[in-house]
Amino acid sequence: MAAKLTKETYLYWYEMMVRLRKFEERAGMLYGQQKIRGFCHLYIGQEALAAGTMSALRADDRMITAYRDHGLAIAKGISSRAAMAELFGKATGCTKGKGGSMHFFSREHSFYGGHGIVAAQIGLGAGIAFADQYLEKDNVTICFFGDGAARQGILHEAFNMAMMWKLPVIFVCENNGYAMGTSVGRSSNVTKIATLGEAYEMPSESIDGMKCETVHDAVARAAERGRKGEGPTFLEICTYRYKGHSMSDPQKYRTKEEVEGYKKLDPIETTLETILEKKWATQADIEAINAKIDAEIEDCVKFAEESPYPNDDELFKDIYVQSDYPFMME
Repeated sequence: MAAKLTKETYLYWYEMMVRLRKFEERAGMLYGQQKIRGFCHLYIGQEALAAGTMSALRADDRMITAYRDHGLAIAKGISSRAAMAELFGKATGCTKGKGGSMHFFSREHSFYGGHGIVAAQIGLGAGIAFADQYLEKDNVTICFFGDGAARQGILHEAFNMAMMWKLPVIFVCENNGYAMGTSVGRSSNVTKIATLGEAYEMPSESIDGMKCETVHDAVARAAERGRKGEGPTFLEICTYRYKGHSMSDPQKYRTKEEVEGYKKLDPIETTLETILEKKWATQADIEAINAKIDAEIEDCVKFAEESPYPNDDELFKDIYVQSDYPFMME
């Protein structure tokens, strides 16, 4: 059973989601100023997944995702400074300025990417969970991927192995409705993606991803199963991105009315409404949280701008690792 949600949980959700929203809004602005280059996929609109997931897991549980990774990485513990510096390609970034937007990573925070190859992280997520099972650890791994990645063959191979070996992994499809510009209904006749898990008799469900409460509850139940040795869970968490697939996306495949409709379900606003209705915080308290986040974002941008670029010799580092297995879990 999921733990009872408290005042502290809701305030944590609100602050976390505001942090992710304002970080991404500033990243989009800086991209327009060409201070951030390359690919950049914003998490705006999907913040409830990050907040609800983190309140349901332990800090040492593992996380892996695709290239829309800023929000999940910061929620997992990577600082706004390290995240922004990475976007700037600076040596103080979470991958030393060499990974960029799509390849955030932090072994310290059990965040294993940020992967640019569609669906590659599904097999890797199963592998990380296998390592924990092999080492008799009680951690769970949560593996995020998009609705487009759900059509890749590696999903079926990973699902099969995970169920065969009862791996402690939570597979999460962040279904935001579009794989780049292709709607779910145009890529398969199976539009309820959660049903894909049924072929492997994997516990699977489709849930509302615009509410922290539903995300938290589903992830908490899945984590409990994994820790008990009962195997994997597949969650299709239905969400929506307010911005384009990436910064170059003209978004001609959807209407403005559709986007505005989803904005009425904004998880930040609905969480705030609950907080104020229950009188868990005053308007002054909320303004203080917002001001704190504003200062944090200003600080991380200043930090990124003032940080140095990597030295030339970094080009030849971090390509191979020589270590006794299991180096990742040390």
